[in-house]
Amino acid sequence: MTEIPERRQPRPILAQDLAGLHALNEAHARETSSMSPEAFVRLLGEAFLARAVGPEGAPEALLIALDAAADYDSPNFLWFRARGPDAAGDFAYVDRVIVSERARGGGLARRLYAELFASAKEAGLKRVVCEVNSDPPNPASDAFHAALGFREVGSARLEDRGKTVRYLERLL
Repeated sequence: MTEIPERRQPRPILAQDLAGLHALNEAHARETSSMSPEAFVRLLGEAFLARAVGPEGAPEALLIALDAAADYDSPNFLWFRARGPDAAGDFAYVDRVIVSERARGGGLARRLYAELFASAKEAGLKRVVCEVNSDPPNPASDAFHAALGFREVGSARLEDRGKTVRYLERLL
């Protein structure tokens, strides 16, 4: 088995990563959402798990996940918090997972999710949840999440954002 180089492993987010990660977020705002640098830092502060992959100061991938206790007003996050057998605290919500164009296909998102699954399970959470745009469509994300064992549990039209999303969960 080939060992994965350390620079390709998920790691904590460092202060020197913030500008690059915010730029990565903004480059993919259609799939995630745009936010100010200040809002991005606040989101990181609410994270159950926040990880980057890539060189310090120039990361190539990002995952931010929140648990149900987070102070976050995203309609997608709130949808999950309002539903489920123990909606008050049984999930980790993937707010965003982004891999730069140049780093795609290298398994970075899969490594980020593997760390999230392990951390959520260790914390006693029962599921990992997220949403994927269905309008505008995001077939690559659909295929990726299906391969990881996610299943659809709902959908919503977000008129103020001009999108429709599918809500997904993976039981741990």
